[in-house]
Amino acid sequence: MNLTSARGGVLIALEQLRSNKVRASLTILGIVIGVATVMTMAAAISGFQGSIMESLNAIGPNNFFVERFDQTKVRMVDNGPPPWEGKPSLTFAEAQLLRDLPSIRSVATSAGTGGTVKYRSRSVPSVGLQGYSSQWVDYTPGDFVEGRNFLPVDEARTSSVTVLSDGLAEALFPGGSAVGKEVRLGGQPFKVVGVYRQKENIFSGAQGNWAIIPTTTAIKRLGADPEWMSLLVVPATGYTQEQAMDDVTARLRQARSLRPGEENNFAVVRQEAFADLINGIIQVFAIVMLTLAGIGLIVGGVGVVGIMMISVTERTREIGVRKALGATPREILWQFLVESMTVTLIGGVIGLLIAMAFAALISAISPIPAAIPLWAIGASLLAAAISGMGFGLYPAFKAARLDPVDALRYE
Repeated sequence: MNLTSARGGVLIALEQLRSNKVRASLTILGIVIGVATVMTMAAAISGFQGSIMESLNAIGPNNFFVERFDQTKVRMVDNGPPPWEGKPSLTFAEAQLLRDLPSIRSVATSAGTGGTVKYRSRSVPSVGLQGYSSQWVDYTPGDFVEGRNFLPVDEARTSSVTVLSDGLAEALFPGGSAVGKEVRLGGQPFKVVGVYRQKENIFSGAQGNWAIIPTTTAIKRLGADPEWMSLLVVPATGYTQEQAMDDVTARLRQARSLRPGEENNFAVVRQEAFADLINGIIQVFAIVMLTLAGIGLIVGGVGVVGIMMISVTERTREIGVRKALGATPREILWQFLVESMTVTLIGGVIGLLIAMAFAALISAISPIPAAIPLWAIGASLLAAAISGMGFGLYPAFKAARLDPVDALRYE
């Protein structure tokens, strides 16, 4: 086993592929599909996870939610009470209690609904109508491209004012100003006071068009359910997320007269919990895709066994001549293993190139910066080579064990 024999095995494998293009293509198809699937998935997952962390950092890594119950925890409820049973909804008074804490910079109430937004003859369906208090800008990074935010007095008066996303404003007022115009949200008239462009992140694209209105207005005029109001909390400068969460928990327990030992009847949720939930879903998806990719590799491996068996049969006399000239069974074995690994490596390289093309396409049409990690490239090529070696063992052993006399007589 030396460099010369390895080089010879590679050249023979390339010649076999060149002379039997259709057979070779069918042989490596499973390898190509398997590697392309795994690499595309690795690129998408790597980009998606990186975007999640970047988005959370942009929003504010220390920010957190207060909710009626923790929706990030998947619960399997079977004929049991719903997870929110016994947990009262959050209130505006509780939001104000939290704003008074020295460790808290701002608290925004949140209660949303959805509907159609119209301006004269133009209409945009399925718009998120999100009720926020005026502090929402602390939690949602971006800039006003036109106008301003609504004021606390608008919340107190349940005024019919709204801030539109820049995409929605462009759809309703192409090339014109939206501020001061009257639009209809869910059939109700609202005055546009501002247009907001949210800082681009992986979540902003998924939110689509949206209009922000005072929480009180959303509840009174648009039917948003106050039972599901949540609070968006931004810690004050100089306080850690843990300190702020502890203070919020203590204040709410005190406000709700919970005794020591009683469980919280509310949930304080880190932003990272949503990332953990998404990562859990991704992991399940990854297992399914890896299983499908493994099936592709097995199918390709079976094809490798087939083509190598045909190669052994076609070259029986050649094997006999080589053995008669002094080639050892080990050298014959190595030659055929190199051939089978070359076949699968070519399939792996083709699959990798296809995956790179898909990763570039994903990056072009979505906010996910999909890129194949270097470790994944090495792992895919190594897996292709190992699969070639594994599936090429039987044909190689068969070739190495041929009797030279019988091989020379083979017609």
